[in-house]
Amino acid sequence: MRFNVPLSAAKNYFLGFATSGLFLITGLYFFNSNKTPEHSPLSFKESLEAENLSTKRANLKEFNPNDLTEQEWINLGFSERQVATILKYKSVVGGNFISKEQLKKCYSISPEKYNEIEPYILLPNGATKRNSYQNYSRNYNNNYSPRKTSYQYNVPQNKGLNIPGKFNPDNYSVKDFVNLGFTERQATSILKYKSYLGGSFISKEKFRECYMISEENYKKLAPYILLPESATENNVDKKSFPDSKQAISKQAIIYEPFDPNSTNLEGWKALGFSEKQAQVIINYRDRNLKGSFKSLEDIAKCFVISPEKFEQLKPYIILKPENFAGKSSESAPRSTSTQNQSSKNIIGAEAKTDFRRTDLNEITFQQLIEFGFDEKAAASYIGFRNKLGGFLNTKQIIETYNVDKNIAEQLIATAPLFVNNVQKYTFMDAPESWLKSHPYFKYYADKIIYYRITYSNENRFFRTMNIKPEAEQKMRLYLK
Repeated sequence: MRFNVPLSAAKNYFLGFATSGLFLITGLYFFNSNKTPEHSPLSFKESLEAENLSTKRANLKEFNPNDLTEQEWINLGFSERQVATILKYKSVVGGNFISKEQLKKCYSISPEKYNEIEPYILLPNGATKRNSYQNYSRNYNNNYSPRKTSYQYNVPQNKGLNIPGKFNPDNYSVKDFVNLGFTERQATSILKYKSYLGGSFISKEKFRECYMISEENYKKLAPYILLPESATENNVDKKSFPDSKQAISKQAIIYEPFDPNSTNLEGWKALGFSEKQAQVIINYRDRNLKGSFKSLEDIAKCFVISPEKFEQLKPYIILKPENFAGKSSESAPRSTSTQNQSSKNIIGAEAKTDFRRTDLNEITFQQLIEFGFDEKAAASYIGFRNKLGGFLNTKQIIETYNVDKNIAEQLIATAPLFVNNVQKYTFMDAPESWLKSHPYFKYYADKIIYYRITYSNENRFFRTMNIKPEAEQKMRLYLK
């Protein structure tokens, strides 16, 4: 049995079915496009980062980097190692950051991290004072006005000065400065600064430069300070500069006739020499000249007696033969031939020196003459060796001024050098007098004294002082 379906009806049936399917597919597509999965990996990651970023920004508040503890630096997003580096850098720059620019130079703070925290740092953008000892508090008060905030930061504040009357700050202890109105931390820093200057503020001018004393406080204190206005008003130059010589007024020296062979340490000091200079003169007389000056020329050759000073002393010098070393006043005068014969005997005896067993750190002036040095070279050898406290390598001998290198090399090839008795120190225990007189250290003595008062880490001394490699190599010879 056949069913004959008209073509028009089949066409209508097919079009209806197709239209219904199209509507169904369109509806399903629309429904699925508006329904997002609750947790897709990408959207979860993005939401987590957004949450961390908002939390980080919420935790950032205005802060003074000089007051942050180690934990507070960690809370800002730094690792423990980075924090340790930041705190060491803070100590190297003087114990306080004085500007944003200085903090930015710390290599543990990346440019990205600095840009993140920079708007919240309560420091001026750059240091505006040339004084290397200018502290943060003065820059902060003069150059920067922080925005008002509910965040409280721990900045030491002066309670107000309580000035009892005229006073000498050289005589003040930590307790005295605290009673004056400074905090204990400020008082300690003031005394460290005094110690750096050599134990005295010297003048109002130097007291004013102390980085813990603001300009406002200095103006209040100045009328009561018992110090000269400037260092030039002192009779003695500043102790803190090793190259400066003590100035002694010529009017204060009263010259009288004297015998340089019987003049002691106090006698030379009375003639206008410092204690150190007087000791050098005595050592030159007793060691290099075997106990006595024989002529005015011998005195003029002493390197601590300047030509001008020698001309001042010359009219008053009396060389008494009875005070010559090795000559007795009771002995009868000998003939010239006898004296010449005696001199030959002495030279003959000295000529027997075995230089193969003579320590280069013990060889005498006369032995150097015997070997072939002239007097000027021998004196330079002895003088430089004494200043160094002893040679530690033969190169130092060859580099000594006025020494003939060929003769020096012959001596080095013949005589041994023993260095066990040469004194060495660390930066922390080296005496100030040694630092200020040693040829390798004297130009850096003030910096070394200042750094060791402030810091305990000796490894950073060379880097912070910017010492040339050649100078550092020489200095390390005499360091433990």
